[in-house]
Amino acid sequence: MMKLGVMEKQVIPAVLKKTIDVKRRKESSILRDIGLLPLRIIVGGLLAAHGAQKLFGWFNGPGLKGTAGFLESLGLKPGKLWAIGASAGEFGGGMLTALGFLHPLGPFGKIGAMTMAIAKAHWGKPIWASQGGAELPLTNIAAALTLLISGPGRFSLDRLFGIRLPRTLVIAVALTEAVLLAIGIMSRPAPPQAQQVENQTPTTAAASPTS
Repeated sequence: MMKLGVMEKQVIPAVLKKTIDVKRRKESSILRDIGLLPLRIIVGGLLAAHGAQKLFGWFNGPGLKGTAGFLESLGLKPGKLWAIGASAGEFGGGMLTALGFLHPLGPFGKIGAMTMAIAKAHWGKPIWASQGGAELPLTNIAAALTLLISGPGRFSLDRLFGIRLPRTLVIAVALTEAVLLAIGIMSRPAPPQAQQVENQTPTTAAASPTS
């Protein structure tokens, strides 16, 4: 009888401890997902708005025409095609991130866009944004990597609808983005003299005098 009582004293605390541990893990998981929600909305929402500036000209943005011209000056030709791809990627990637939908396509889009921005627009400058550096793109990449590793959390459309993309599709998207990034980064703007020749208007031959 004494032995049974000792066993009960040992088993009951162990069961209570296990229950408490499970409860703490559940609470920690909920807090983690609550923390991911504003991160997703802010990071994804700002990227979507940034893409909308380029794609639609919203929020005083340059629109496709202005974006195409800028990208061509960086060596990305044809500029309109790159502008459509870049701005659609930013807008779509931002929306997917904010909604927690089709993960990890959203973070992929953000990482790709910010990597291209660093390589083409901020490389070789001091790190600080006030000096044209990569401070903000690097911060955005860090946030996107956090979401890529952690997942969108329970407060997402993926969790609501039980969506999980096939691994082969995710790998295919990642490889495609890597190839496009490599092509974009290796593209170089034309030398100033070549640009001047390209932009010159052809001269017409002088008309011959009439008899």
